Amino acid sequence: MVLFHISEEAGIQEFTPRKAISADDPLVWAIDADHLRNYLVPRDCPRVTYSAGPGTTAADRERFLGSSLAVLAIETEWFERVRSSRLWCYHLASDTFDLVDECAGYFVSRVPVRPLHVQVIEDPMSALLERGVELRVQPSLWSLRDAVVESTLAFSIIRWRNAAPRQAA
Repeated sequence: MVLFHISEEAGIQEFTPRKAISADDPLVWAIDADHLRNYLVPRDCPRVTYSAGPGTTAADRERFLGSSLAVLAIETEWFERVRSSRLWCYHLASDTFDLVDECAGYFVSRVPVRPLHVQVIEDPMSALLERGVELRVQPSLWSLRDAVVESTLAFSIIRWRNAAPRQAA
C-alpha cells in the first residue's frame, strides 16, 4: 500500500518525525488514497470534508451529498489561494506506518521516511473534481460544520483554528 503526504513545499528528500499539537511523540503523518481528497488544498486552509460512511442514513446522504461522492467545503476567503496553489503529493511506502484513525485515513511513522515518488498538482481544484469531490465555497463554514457533526456522515474538520470566527446570531 502507498500512503501520501501533501505539501506546498517542493523537494522534500526525507520526512523527519516532528512534534504535533495532537500527539506526544514526534511523528511523520500520512494519509491513505481514499482520504487524499481531504488534503488537496493548502495546508492551513480550514475545511469541512465529508462522505457517506457505513452508518450514514439515506436522509443524511440525500441532505448533504445528493449525487456527490464526497464534499470538501472551504471559506470564500480561501478560494483564490486554493485556486492558485501548487501542491506536491509525496508517495510513501507504508511499511513503517501505523493506522491511527481509520475514519480520517491517518497513518503515522515514528522513523524518518523517504518519498518513493513525487507528483506535482498544478491545479488542486481540477484534482478534486477528477476524484469526484464536490467543492463547496461558503462565506462561513460554521453552520455546515455544526450540521455535519450532528449527522451520521463520516467527516473531518481540518485546520479549524484558521476558520473565520463564528458570527453572533
